[in-house]
Amino acid sequence: MLLAVDVGNTNLTVGVFDGEVLRAHGRFATRRDATADELGPQLRAFLRQRELPAAVDALVVSCVVPALSRPLQEAAQVYFGVVPHLVGPGTRTGMRIQYDPPRDVGADRIVTAVGVLHRYGGPAIIIDFGTATTFDAIDARGDYLGGAIAPGLQVSVDALFAHAARLPRVELEAPDTVLGRTTVTSMQAGVIFGAVGQVEGMVARMRAEMEGTPLVVATGGLADLIAPLTTCVDRIDAWITLEGLRLIAVQNLPRY
Repeated sequence: MLLAVDVGNTNLTVGVFDGEVLRAHGRFATRRDATADELGPQLRAFLRQRELPAAVDALVVSCVVPALSRPLQEAAQVYFGVVPHLVGPGTRTGMRIQYDPPRDVGADRIVTAVGVLHRYGGPAIIIDFGTATTFDAIDARGDYLGGAIAPGLQVSVDALFAHAARLPRVELEAPDTVLGRTTVTSMQAGVIFGAVGQVEGMVARMRAEMEGTPLVVATGGLADLIAPLTTCVDRIDAWITLEGLRLIAVQNLPRY
């Protein structure tokens, strides 16, 4: 079995593959100060709760939180007896990266692009709703073209609460109408429908700069909230990053 771990700024996403089949998946809150002796038991508990064997053949990690890279590597060796592959410069992806310099692209963005290309082909536009909302493009040849990074929804809500003295912290829920009649629904309308407008505007601009008719794929923890409200998202695939990690494991881990 393959254990795939994607460490984001907000969530740590875990998947277990038996060959090409995703047997289990889950999300945990990212703790930047977590140690190997906290991460290892957490991952073993995840397997136990899913009634899966504690032994894994390989472990692949995508991490955008540098403080957690070493603890995860240590946890993999101590608790699973494997040397993990950490996605980064030198990782074989099968994808040409048109970015300057290529190593500056977040590992999660490339991993997700690899998964989307394999499952849907190109051209494609990928929208990842996480701590940041990222927009990435793949052309028909399978090249990664670059994209854009914007503040995520929770970041926007937290910024309003932190910098506007009279605004409360609100839940990320879509109100019934864009015309909010309370402070809470006004904030929800601004954040949620503002994000919808951002998505539709960005997709239109990216399509204008790309050849062909790109498929638009939404992923990330908040994809199910925003994507159904738009007119431009073709697919919602919340776990596509895990598929990208599996494909990278196949190319880089002989034991798998």
